[in-house]
Amino acid sequence: MSDDNDEALFIEEDTHAHAPPLQERYWKIAIVDDDEDVHKTTCLALQFSHILQRPLKFIHTYSKEETRRVFSTESDIAVILLDVLMETEQAGLELVSYIRDELKWHDTRIILRTGQPGYAPEEDAIRDYDINDYKTKSELTRKKLLTSLTAAIRSYEQIRMIDASRRGLQQIIESSATFAFDHGVQAFAAGVITQIAALCGVPPEGLLCAQGEPEEENRIQQFNVVASAGQYSHLMNCSIHDIAHPGIRDALHYVLTRHEPLFTEYSMTLYFSGRDKRPLAAYIDLPYALSEINRNLLEVFCSNIGVCLDNLNLVNQLKNHAYRDQLLSLPNRVRFIEEINVCIYQKSPHQMLALIDIDDFAEMNDVLGHHYGDLLLKAVADRLRQQLGQNIFLARISGDVFGLLGEEQQLLPERLKALFATPFSFEETTHAVSSSIGMVALDGYEGDGAEALKDARIALKRSKTIQRGTHTLFSRQMGIEIRERATLMQHLHKAFDAGRLFLMYQPQLDLRSGRLTGLEALIRWRIDNGELMPPNEFIPLAEYSGLIVSLGAWVIRTACFAMRRLQQMGIALDTMAVNVSVVQFRQDDFVNHVRQALEDSGLSPHNLELEMTESVTMEGSRIFEQHLHTLRQMGVNIAIDDFGTGFSSLSYLEKLPVNKLKIDRAFVRQIDTPDGPKIAELIQQLGQKLGLQVIAEGIETRHHWDTLLHMGCEQGQGFFIAHPMPEEALAAWIQAHQSSTKDEKKGTV
Repeated sequence: MSDDNDEALFIEEDTHAHAPPLQERYWKIAIVDDDEDVHKTTCLALQFSHILQRPLKFIHTYSKEETRRVFSTESDIAVILLDVLMETEQAGLELVSYIRDELKWHDTRIILRTGQPGYAPEEDAIRDYDINDYKTKSELTRKKLLTSLTAAIRSYEQIRMIDASRRGLQQIIESSATFAFDHGVQAFAAGVITQIAALCGVPPEGLLCAQGEPEEENRIQQFNVVASAGQYSHLMNCSIHDIAHPGIRDALHYVLTRHEPLFTEYSMTLYFSGRDKRPLAAYIDLPYALSEINRNLLEVFCSNIGVCLDNLNLVNQLKNHAYRDQLLSLPNRVRFIEEINVCIYQKSPHQMLALIDIDDFAEMNDVLGHHYGDLLLKAVADRLRQQLGQNIFLARISGDVFGLLGEEQQLLPERLKALFATPFSFEETTHAVSSSIGMVALDGYEGDGAEALKDARIALKRSKTIQRGTHTLFSRQMGIEIRERATLMQHLHKAFDAGRLFLMYQPQLDLRSGRLTGLEALIRWRIDNGELMPPNEFIPLAEYSGLIVSLGAWVIRTACFAMRRLQQMGIALDTMAVNVSVVQFRQDDFVNHVRQALEDSGLSPHNLELEMTESVTMEGSRIFEQHLHTLRQMGVNIAIDDFGTGFSSLSYLEKLPVNKLKIDRAFVRQIDTPDGPKIAELIQQLGQKLGLQVIAEGIETRHHWDTLLHMGCEQGQGFFIAHPMPEEALAAWIQAHQSSTKDEKKGTV
């Protein structure tokens, strides 16, 4: 009786089967069993059956290893009828672990079957393994087998629909981001086709039309194809009235005129509308009818794309601002780098990158105003456009710097300089300017566009530093020097932050009596390999980077505290000399730093001597003179270091409140030459006339000492007297020096 009912069930299922759609879809059912009779009876029981309006397709495997091999190349298996006991007692359960853990098939439904229920751990299997049903083969009659499969497939489909909904919504979000980067309506339309196909899981075979402007005479609206794909790609830009396929033509006309979507069994035509009253319609071929969830997702998608369409003009405006200079209507720095990258990637031969900088543009802007500067920039841009032509990519890189990219023969330095030979005319005036140029040859260039632009800036800076109005071609050695300098600057900052810079102190003596008069604080830097970095290498870097401000303040404080500690030990010295950079003097709070260092250390201002080079004294700025007079009023001593190496104005020098001149070591060395100490004598005489003390540095021999003493020089320092030494060595050296000085005096007596 039950068999008849089972047979009737299968006949009923078969009679309700639909005719296969354009592309037939089916449920994959895997039968995993080592008994061939089980495969045959299962197929016989389920033949001609349709579940949820789809037929069944069977996949057969007979062992654990065969199952692993077959499943590794399969996908979308809805249900697995799995024998628990095959070649081993655990083979079936091990396959469950393989399916869930390795293949990650979490939506596939697994029905365990066994012909020996006594040998299978039924409760343990249900508890410990991710299975969905457990049956003995004897209880799986035809009706019950179909019932179990129907329940399993319905569960599988619901899980897949939920997952598809989640992925579809994510696809919609990603689509919006994708459209934000499209250029114009055509790219936007092509993106719509691609995204719809991805959302529904169908091939991107479709075309998309936009409503055109009405014709002036008869006011008939024209609908033209603005994007197409696949077999319809030949229809690009044609009118929909010229489309030969009547179904496509009528569907597009229906949607574009009625402003509503249209679904058929084998196609869909969607409607998108923006606030600019220019609707879009997308026609897509379908290999099968869409599910309800896909239709719901498409509604959300179309609504979302309508917003994207509204924002298309806004996005294009933002792109214009992102990649174009608004003043000159030229590509900007970002766009220029992109173009360099293309040139490097394509290995275009004989390509040259050039940067042109208008000399003294900032000063002209300050004097004549920004409006005048803008007019000059426009005049320069117009001339570069007209003279260089379309083969040269022209961009504005920064304020007054233009970027050029093109063939080397078209960007010869002589040709570029000639462009500035004639004055620029605007608003009934003319303005003559010169330009500095930095260039990079891109043949075989190994970096990217940003690096090439950076190298061009290095070359441009070299031109402006050496001589304005010239050009410099970037070389590999130039890049190495700049990068080494940058690396050294980074290390210097780290060394200062880590307290790895320190002071050494060199004694200064009265040359007549040998009395210790003072010390000069000298900064030192011991690098990682233990060697000392020469100050003339890292001090300019500190000045260039601005680190000299905090570094100089630290030197003054450290030297003041060291001097105070010596005084507390009973060592009486006149001065502690500290070198000061021009960058420090330019700081508004420089005097406050000096005053604070003196107050915190308890050192008297007359015990501090600040040394500055001639270049500092010739600053001639108001803030410099204010600082100098304020320091002298405080009682701080001022010395001019390396005197005679620059070009001082003696009339200006006479007005400065300085106490001391320092003869440079180069002039002390001249004592050993046939010309003798001529310049040293002049400096000594000048100091005497101005009432200034004179000290000589670089005394390395007794002959130097005696010669300087004979010409009237009062003080000196150098290796003959003592090398620079750390603070902890000062007390012992001073004690030894004082003892030797006393012994010399006793010997003289």
